[in-house]
Amino acid sequence: MLSLRSISLIAAVGLCHLSAHATETDDIKQQLAALKAQIAALEQRLAEQETVVAKQAPAAKPYSEAGSADKADKTEDGIRLGGAIRTNYSHTSYSDGNKNRGGDFAFDIFRLNLNGSIGDVLLNAEIRFFDYMTAVKYAYVGYQLTEDWQVQAGITQVPFGNWPYNSHNYFFSTNYYLGLEDDHDLGLLFKRQLADNWQLDLGFFKNDELGGVDGYVSSRADRYSYDIVGYRQGDDGIYDEPAQPLGEYNTFAGRFAYQLEHSKDFTTELGLSALAGGLHDGQHRAGSYHAWALHVNSHYQRWNLQLQHGEYHYDIDDVDRMAVGAYAFYDSIAAKAKTSTVNLAYSLPLSWGPVSGLQFYNNYGLIYNKSDNSRDTMMNVTGFSVAAGGLFTYFDLVHAKNQPFVGGSAVGDSDDTERRFNINIGYYF
Repeated sequence: MLSLRSISLIAAVGLCHLSAHATETDDIKQQLAALKAQIAALEQRLAEQETVVAKQAPAAKPYSEAGSADKADKTEDGIRLGGAIRTNYSHTSYSDGNKNRGGDFAFDIFRLNLNGSIGDVLLNAEIRFFDYMTAVKYAYVGYQLTEDWQVQAGITQVPFGNWPYNSHNYFFSTNYYLGLEDDHDLGLLFKRQLADNWQLDLGFFKNDELGGVDGYVSSRADRYSYDIVGYRQGDDGIYDEPAQPLGEYNTFAGRFAYQLEHSKDFTTELGLSALAGGLHDGQHRAGSYHAWALHVNSHYQRWNLQLQHGEYHYDIDDVDRMAVGAYAFYDSIAAKAKTSTVNLAYSLPLSWGPVSGLQFYNNYGLIYNKSDNSRDTMMNVTGFSVAAGGLFTYFDLVHAKNQPFVGGSAVGDSDDTERRFNINIGYYF
């Protein structure tokens, strides 16, 4: 592909040629005009090629696009402000009222993003405003230690699994509701950028984003990411606030990935992730937890295939069910289980009015071999997303069993398959 440097070189050679061989003013003017026309044509060709390349890039989730770059633009100091406003329509099989009304249309979120740098210090933050709560998704400062290594401090993403998302749809994968996808905690993250075909992320997280088991918050369920907030005792309900609070602390996490380049338009990333930490009841160490996953993320032309398999275990004596919190409510998960996901997507660049791209996908997830002997959790999402100027919209048809936000819980015991048709419309700025 042509570059501006190439264009400048052509211009310089042309001018040298003129000065050496042109003998008359009119000839020089004519040749200059011709040279300017050639440069304009080359610039137009460059712009067209760059547009084609940009459109061929796989579509990405817009959740963090205003502040997800690992390396900030260091040519300019300053903090950029972005954000989004989203609304949501849903039609479900598990609510008679919803069906009788023909579905419900509601406000989703208003969010603000800060991203940029002052001097050599980077800043990345996102705060989300819901009708029922306010939550900070991430907020960290960063510093580029070397060309390949960056350090982040604050509420930052826990490195685990396919990165940054193990899904393409609005609902993420089943792993998200276990705290194993797009999870953010308070700590330090060291990131090695992709170089020599491999990258490495190493993190230490002191506690969750709300300050741990005794953080000064009105509700430990008012958060974006799913985290352990307690364990379930004999008579506890699935959705009760836990009688015995718990908090994650001193967690070490690592993610290694190696990229294979099969051809110019065919790459595969092979990865291994692991994390381990402690559980605290506010007075003493109550137990420990760990998780691991093997993951594959393959891109072939416009296709993207994601595979992931792993296991997690919260190890507390005589406990087989944990309490989790997020989105202003409590839920429950098995203390130990296996999880597998298979995701396939196809990206289609377009130039149709404001529409610049579509992505079609099918995402499947399963949680099984649960320690509490509850039935498997299954979720399959078939849908597509549409990018049109500042608008990004998900159209999802979800079929699920024992799945949060689709008529169930991750420790549910139902054999019924529930359905949810969902449209999420977001304007990103």
